[in-house]
Amino acid sequence: MSGLDLLRRIRESDPGIPVIMLTAYGSIEGAVEAVKLGAFDYVKKPVDLEELKLLADRARENRLLRQELSYYRSRATRDVGFAGLVGASPAIRAVLERARQIAALDETPPVLITGETGTGKGLLARAIHASGLRAMKPFIEINCTALPATLMEAELFGYERGAFTDAKESKPGLVEAAEGGFLFLDEIGDVDVSVQGKLLRAIEERAVRRVGSVRERKIDLRIMAATNRDLEREVREERFRKDLYFRLAVIVLDVPPLRERGDDVLLLTEQLLKAFNAKYGKVVREISAPTRELLRSYPWPGNIRELSHVIERAVLWSRGSTLDVEHLSLTSPGSPPPPGPPSLPVPSHAGVGAADHGPTPGLPPQGIDLAQWEKSILEQALREAGGNQTKAAERLGISRDTLRYRLKKFGLRVG
Repeated sequence: MSGLDLLRRIRESDPGIPVIMLTAYGSIEGAVEAVKLGAFDYVKKPVDLEELKLLADRARENRLLRQELSYYRSRATRDVGFAGLVGASPAIRAVLERARQIAALDETPPVLITGETGTGKGLLARAIHASGLRAMKPFIEINCTALPATLMEAELFGYERGAFTDAKESKPGLVEAAEGGFLFLDEIGDVDVSVQGKLLRAIEERAVRRVGSVRERKIDLRIMAATNRDLEREVREERFRKDLYFRLAVIVLDVPPLRERGDDVLLLTEQLLKAFNAKYGKVVREISAPTRELLRSYPWPGNIRELSHVIERAVLWSRGSTLDVEHLSLTSPGSPPPPGPPSLPVPSHAGVGAADHGPTPGLPPQGIDLAQWEKSILEQALREAGGNQTKAAERLGISRDTLRYRLKKFGLRVG
């Protein structure tokens, strides 16, 4: 057989073996064909033995690097696959079953993952990637809230040299970096409307055009997106493109909040205890009965992210092997809240007499609906904070996740 035939047979037997072709009849066409078939290099006779030795060393080093990369990639996929997602409640099991079906597809349609903040939407997206046929391909995650609107287009689609003042060299975008794998757009609801059109084209045409370029580049990737916003409402209020929404929402996975998952909170707590015990050298293995009851009854407005922070803090504060209520720094529903900063002034509609006395931590005036009272307090805090949720939460003495939960509860805008 010819050298090229032998190369084909070697590649069929073990694609990992690096092959250096030696030939007395060197040609550009032969070299191109050998490289196409997977040859590491192509050398024309007579051969310089020192050059050949260097090539062999490089080929060996290249194979070792490939083996190391393969090992770390396989370990990473084991760590983030479906086995790492904890939950036995019917609500989460239904979501995971659909996600497994999606992961089994090669031609995966766009997937939109919805749910409150902290429910694990990003973990679910990574599990779909890690358990699918493209597990060894890139998984590029883009946090849309972290990219200013002025930089979003350049970061997503790349740019050519000279496209703007600081563009001293060409740079591929994050969409191109996801070639062959998955592009995960986290908090897609925060993408500026001016960029949504180009994003829609990239998804539909599977092509991108860098800023400052006249040429389109074809891309092969799969799209997943996540949001904690109500995109249907955003579409109605013209803050999100309708065509982009329908293109993304081919498959929708709605991740349930932790308060709707029953005893999953205890399973998650046990997993978190193991992780933080190992991290901090602690031995917290037991969960007391009152603690279990509190974990079940607490509404968890920050969901799994809040639970993780609470358990990490509890492990640090604990001195024994049992997790007790005082370690959690939580209050059970219906119990008096811990002392906090003075409450906001009484809303103007609460009555003139009450407003004259300024701030008061007491009950609302008689005849005022409690829910309406709480809603008005939230609205007032947001007004005084200029719409900044972090400042409003500090003003009220609660966490930002708790504020967002209460805003959603009363149908107020959650930005």
